[in-house]
Amino acid sequence: MSFLKKERSGTVLVLTMDHPATRNALTGNTAVEEFVQACAEIQADRSIRVVILTGEGPVFSSGGNVKDMQRYFQQKLSPEIIREEYRNGIQRLPRALYNLDVPVIAAVNGPAIGAGIEQLFKPNTKLVHTEAPGSNTFEMQDIPAIAAIAHKHGAVVAMDNTWATPVYFRPLDFGVDISIHAATKYPAGHSDILMGTVSANAKHWEQLKEANITLGICGAPDDAYQVLRGLRTMGIRLERHYESALAVAKWLEGREEVAKVLHPALPSFKGHDIWKRDFKGASGIFSFVLKADSAEQFKPKAHAFLDALSIFGLGWSWGGFECLAVHVNLNDRRIAKAPEGGPLIRLQIGLEDVADIKADIERGFAASNAV
Repeated sequence: MSFLKKERSGTVLVLTMDHPATRNALTGNTAVEEFVQACAEIQADRSIRVVILTGEGPVFSSGGNVKDMQRYFQQKLSPEIIREEYRNGIQRLPRALYNLDVPVIAAVNGPAIGAGIEQLFKPNTKLVHTEAPGSNTFEMQDIPAIAAIAHKHGAVVAMDNTWATPVYFRPLDFGVDISIHAATKYPAGHSDILMGTVSANAKHWEQLKEANITLGICGAPDDAYQVLRGLRTMGIRLERHYESALAVAKWLEGREEVAKVLHPALPSFKGHDIWKRDFKGASGIFSFVLKADSAEQFKPKAHAFLDALSIFGLGWSWGGFECLAVHVNLNDRRIAKAPEGGPLIRLQIGLEDVADIKADIERGFAASNAV
């Protein structure tokens, strides 16, 4: 007998327990259930939206556990159409665990392929994985156009929506079937939790739930409580991240030390029109090209810039309250290659005062200019 029952609450399908004594780490507890419901509510709008929780597995959230979920959605080892930067991660897991090679098709015309993605489909293509904007270089994708073509061919559409969060973009309302989010970042907001969420529309929810139970992926109640705490302030924090990051990005466009700024909310950005059409806002992370005269100067100038920063920490896992900076290496890309003109610096603009942030970046510029 199933100990789960389904209740309709508005437009959200909420999973509750018949008997609290039967609760365990996999099927839920009070904190986990409240977090699941909260995530469902921010995802929900026009139809049933259901969310399931992933936690710290052998590999974390929007990395390995999510790729295991994606693998479960494929009936056999069929080609996937993905953003180029996901190629290594998606192929690595089945190769390591099962000694299997999975064919992956990268979008040969780049992330802006849109409806042209139809030319990449094979008869057995089962999954299209998207991310908008893309990691580090922030290319925008026409998600509705891609979803329409994928569904025409019977493929599932997944999207990593960590950058925008459901506050600024709701993938399920734009044709996406599976929405993936690293709750480690803006939902938690304090750089102290490892957790991710995977949401599904009504068509795919049952299969996603079965995958969750079969793979044994679960979230700890203490972590769920911590992210619930973060959700209370996420809207206000995102407003500050958005406002401050855009102010810094506009300021950087006028600096002679900068060759290019990569931020979807800037009118100068190539994918700005798609961002403006589909998104309600932007988060605090973007990149810029630090101007350099030759490739030999890329690393020395980037390291000098980063070493001179004091407000910015050095780290990859953005989405917390603090500013972070990192030198991005894109040498493994073959399609959406690194911009020319200098090293690529990725910034997470935190909640610090914008004047202090600019002053810190100016110190980095001074050090870089001395190289």
